[in-house]
Amino acid sequence: MDADKQICGRSPDSQYVELTVEIFGMLADATRVRIILALRDQELSVNHLADILDKSPASVSQHLAKLRLARIVSTRQDGTRVFYSLADEHAIQLVSDAIFQAEHSLGGSPRHHHALDRKDTE
Repeated sequence: MDADKQICGRSPDSQYVELTVEIFGMLADATRVRIILALRDQELSVNHLADILDKSPASVSQHLAKLRLARIVSTRQDGTRVFYSLADEHAIQLVSDAIFQAEHSLGGSPRHHHALDRKDTE
């Protein structure tokens, strides 16, 4: 059983705890969270992301470089253009869960609970 805990990394003494803190630190920036949300369903170029986020391409490029180093986004080159996408589904899940937690902090019945109720009745 102890071996299973180490493999999945969810034990308090897991070797992944420090790396997890670094990932949360990487996501502790509104622009980077918005980039992840924008890349949720599609790959985009730096200029397209800059337009969506209303930021300069240079600023977006710096954030993308950090996300790429953290292996949260990946790139695909098409001629001279570079397109960014999420490296896997976990970054959007982290951001979505954080947004859901933020909705809970406002009190009341969070919007995401209503969306789940609708899905259950369909």
